[in-house]
Amino acid sequence: MPRISKAEAPLTLDEPVIEGRYAELDGFTVGFETHKADLDPAPLFAGLPQDRCQSPHWGVVVRGKLVFRYVDHDEVYRAGDAYYGTPGHLPLVFAGTELIEFSPTEALERTMAVVGRNLAAAQAGAEAAPAGA
Repeated sequence: MPRISKAEAPLTLDEPVIEGRYAELDGFTVGFETHKADLDPAPLFAGLPQDRCQSPHWGVVVRGKLVFRYVDHDEVYRAGDAYYGTPGHLPLVFAGTELIEFSPTEALERTMAVVGRNLAAAQAGAEAAPAGA
């Protein structure tokens, strides 16, 4: 049976707001995420259906708090909670939150391709803006 630990998963994402270690296990991506700052990443999902994440996620909040915002309600998960997030959510994360999350790799990759393009465009725009703007 496939397995991975946080220590073994490669560091894939190391940004000021998040550290992410990810590995694929038989069609699912397991993510070990540490959120370093509060973040509302809603603009990064622009271009997806309803401008929302289209991947389901199963996970455990190891420490902190996670909110999934849906069109008609919010779901709040705290340390010790196991959760399932359906497609059509927007995450809201908080500094100090640690998650272990499982997502179908194909659905996650489709969503993250759009998120990655939006992030690159935002970073390029920030670099092009004059100082003090």
